[in-house]
Amino acid sequence: MLRIDRASYDAIVAHARRDHPDEACGVVAGPEGSDRPERFIPMLNAARSPTFYEFDSGDLLRLYREMDDRDEVPVVVYHSHTATEAYPSRTDISYASEPFAHYVLVSTREHGEQTGLAGDDVEFRSFRIVDGQVTEEDVDVVESYLFGHTPTTVVYD
Repeated sequence: MLRIDRASYDAIVAHARRDHPDEACGVVAGPEGSDRPERFIPMLNAARSPTFYEFDSGDLLRLYREMDDRDEVPVVVYHSHTATEAYPSRTDISYASEPFAHYVLVSTREHGEQTGLAGDDVEFRSFRIVDGQVTEEDVDVVESYLFGHTPTTVVYD
């Protein structure tokens, strides 16, 4: 199960809508060994495509060095689908290289850039992808990881 705080969930959805009609992509890093996504890191889709996403190799190298320095791992790797359901494509599956990450997909096919509308549900799904095998998992959106505390803030680095 993916447990994600409301601020990170909202930031992923907002990024997907903002980059529509191109696919959006990014990472939510967390402390190594925690399986807790804490630091939202939107990335540039180097492909700038409505049907494909690609992390810029230089940006990705810098991200991994930074996460290494901070003792973080990519807990969530996310991207959007602009014309199809939020389910990994064959290409998505072949590029999935983080066996412990949650692969989140957001579909903007019906919602596009709409934001803040009453009843505006979004297709937000999470998967584990290991050795080409896709397993969907439940998503639990929590207001805060700690009971009695205010929701976590999204850090844009």
